[in-house]
Amino acid sequence: MKKALFNYFVELTGHPVSSSMLQFITRSRFSRKLIRPFAKTYRINQDEAEFPVAYYDSLQAYFTRNLKKGSRHIDERSNIIISPVDGFVSAAEKIGPNQSFKIKDHLYSIKDIFGDEKRAIPYKNGFFFIFYLSPSHYHHFHYPIDGELLSRYALGTTSFPVNDLGLRLGNKPFATNYRLISEMMTSFGRIAVVKVGALNVNSIHINDSSKECKKGEDFGYFSFGSTVILFMERNDSFTPLISANTEVKLGQAVGEWSV
Repeated sequence: MKKALFNYFVELTGHPVSSSMLQFITRSRFSRKLIRPFAKTYRINQDEAEFPVAYYDSLQAYFTRNLKKGSRHIDERSNIIISPVDGFVSAAEKIGPNQSFKIKDHLYSIKDIFGDEKRAIPYKNGFFFIFYLSPSHYHHFHYPIDGELLSRYALGTTSFPVNDLGLRLGNKPFATNYRLISEMMTSFGRIAVVKVGALNVNSIHINDSSKECKKGEDFGYFSFGSTVILFMERNDSFTPLISANTEVKLGQAVGEWSV
């Protein structure tokens, strides 16, 4: 019952009125009493948080917490792409010959994700990873590799759940939810970091607009439940190092290019 209640708080509604109300409640000082039971329910490692539980003045402040420095090891090898988040890998595969992929019985085209055929072309026959962040995870996202920011743009308006139930019953949330796309040019081709919101509020926050992308650097966070999709330009020297249904940590190697 307690877990179901917390799930409702952080990811299970897309209605604008309930979402706005939820945002107000979780940011209020009254939600501070929910922090300890929230951390206990989701078995959050409190030793990794930047500050003790008593420091945070709302559930939202705790949910968007920073980690202590050194809590995650970043694989610095230049030919390695790392996980940009703590999360659960729900897909890791090549983009199909018809430029589509299937998730929870929904067929997605890369054109749907990027909102435009021209923007999708660089990822034709490429590779993608989907990382789902549950309420138990650290909710910041980091650059997966060194590169230069080419563009950043938003698509979609309404956002619905991106958990298992939402993916099965929702209206193709990866292609319709509010999402913020950051495209990078790297030594191994283009890479797109697609941040997908999960509530009908702006739940995606960017730290800065620097053009330089440094592997492992924190460049934003989600204020509610979320998903990150990595799209990679086709490169025949690329090999994934993880598979679907895998738990990963920020900084962990998820793929490599032969050099």
